[in-house]
Amino acid sequence: MKEKDIHAEISSIRDLMERSAKFISLSGLSGIMAGIYALIGAGMGYQILQQIKGEPYRDNSLAIVELFILAFAVLFLSIGTCIWLSVRKAKKNGQPFWGTSSKRLLINMAIPLVSGGLFTFILIFHGHYGIVASSTLIFYGLALIAASHYTYSDVKGLGIMEILLGLLAAWVPGYGLIFWSVGFGLLHIIYGTVMHFKYDS
Repeated sequence: MKEKDIHAEISSIRDLMERSAKFISLSGLSGIMAGIYALIGAGMGYQILQQIKGEPYRDNSLAIVELFILAFAVLFLSIGTCIWLSVRKAKKNGQPFWGTSSKRLLINMAIPLVSGGLFTFILIFHGHYGIVASSTLIFYGLALIAASHYTYSDVKGLGIMEILLGLLAAWVPGYGLIFWSVGFGLLHIIYGTVMHFKYDS
């Protein structure tokens, strides 16, 4: 066997091992849709905040509840769309959706996400509303970096950008909704578009 053929064989084996060890059914379209949901949610959140502008948050518990419901609706739609599109992509490529790689991805992503969610609840409970957007961006970025070891490495870049945005949001208080819109909306749309043409086309 020629040296060129040996290198090609090794490259093929390496690619096969990587595909079996990583979750590669993640759809770029799910990132685009998550970004759209986030921008719509941010627009609705802005309308709620405008109604209570200049008033203490503690005196507007109903508005806080509305914002929570809105955030969970965006999260639910994003996760649901991601699962649906990923299952469809896995079937199209003849690959299993639920396996060792997807379990590892879920577990490693869930740890910082759940921790971030609990931390955010604590912030809200103590009235530290100004850094809520910042904390969600930072913990989400950490979740993406943790997940990047079990899926496309491009996810790590998105995670780093989310963390940097979160830190900037903490440094410049009062613009949380704008940073949140950029992080969860605009960056997701850009990332999803790149991933779609890179891996889905």
